[in-house]
Amino acid sequence: MYKYPVYQPTLAGNEKNYVNECLDSTWISSKGKFVNEFEKSFATFIGADYATGVCNGTVAIHLALVALGLGEGDEVIVPTFTYIASVNPILQVGAIPVFVDSLADTWQMSPEDIRKKITPKTKALMVVHLYGHPCEMAEIMTIAKEHNLFVIEDCAEAIGTTYKGQHVGTFGDIATFSFFGNKTITCGEGGMVTTNDATLYDRLAHFKGQGLAKYREYWHDTIGFNYRMTNIQAAIGLAQLEQVHTFLAQKKQIAQWYQEGLKGLPIACHCGVGDGANHSYWMCSVLVEKAPVRDELRAFLKAEGIETRPTFYPVHTMPVYANKFIKHPVAEDIANRGINLPSYPLLTQENVQDICQTIAKFYGK
Repeated sequence: MYKYPVYQPTLAGNEKNYVNECLDSTWISSKGKFVNEFEKSFATFIGADYATGVCNGTVAIHLALVALGLGEGDEVIVPTFTYIASVNPILQVGAIPVFVDSLADTWQMSPEDIRKKITPKTKALMVVHLYGHPCEMAEIMTIAKEHNLFVIEDCAEAIGTTYKGQHVGTFGDIATFSFFGNKTITCGEGGMVTTNDATLYDRLAHFKGQGLAKYREYWHDTIGFNYRMTNIQAAIGLAQLEQVHTFLAQKKQIAQWYQEGLKGLPIACHCGVGDGANHSYWMCSVLVEKAPVRDELRAFLKAEGIETRPTFYPVHTMPVYANKFIKHPVAEDIANRGINLPSYPLLTQENVQDICQTIAKFYGK
């Protein structure tokens, strides 16, 4: 057991009450009042017109790609510095992921590299708002408009993240969210797909529910999927959403404590950078000065009861995607030096000070 795990959910609201209501009513599967309530409340929270709940964040991405009609031979530009779940669904629909490098200051996908990677086969950009920091959406949307490209926003790690006052997930054609146990709000497992397009919303609902025809009972007019969210998942999600502003405020405070506590050490915090960027700090992440130090520091912290994890490995370096030699130097550098520190909302100032003092001890300070 760790003294400070890297993450743990906070379940101190109406989670038990709402789940018990599901059990008492016997509405435990994909129908029940909490599904609709959670979808509507989540859409309102981010400022989208439509939201549909799904069983996890990965199928949310797959469903978004299917709804957009992306398929065989279509190229989808995606950052290499992301969790692999952003990329695998691209292959699963028969499309081709085209990787781009990151920006050194924000860690987000590089608009300049996006421009370099566009070809006649490019059909979409997948934007990933990594670790809670927004991408450069003004420039990315300009590029998409110039080249008539779909924009998919992967907001799995960006609940509460805004760019110039607008919640991420409302810039592009379609967006996806995750409610895994370590996300800002959780259902245990769960996800959401959002859009401002009524036709896309109808396609999402159609495909996620086994391709069931809208106006004919038990008639299936397309090949669909069983991607539905359960009423129990939605009940937990709704209870979590009721607390989201508290969670976000706690996370910002924790990030500030880390920034103050790590001053003077050879460590750079991943902070909000750029005009209008509002970092939600899903994870409080840092860069050490040299790659070999990263694993030494993590081992030292583990021995002291402090759990950490490395930042994501660039997807282009994974065996299934490394079919040719490519360099994305910024993403590779961040991946080699990055650490996610304990980031759960219930951390106190004393907890964070303890973690920072332990890091300082590693450096002999």
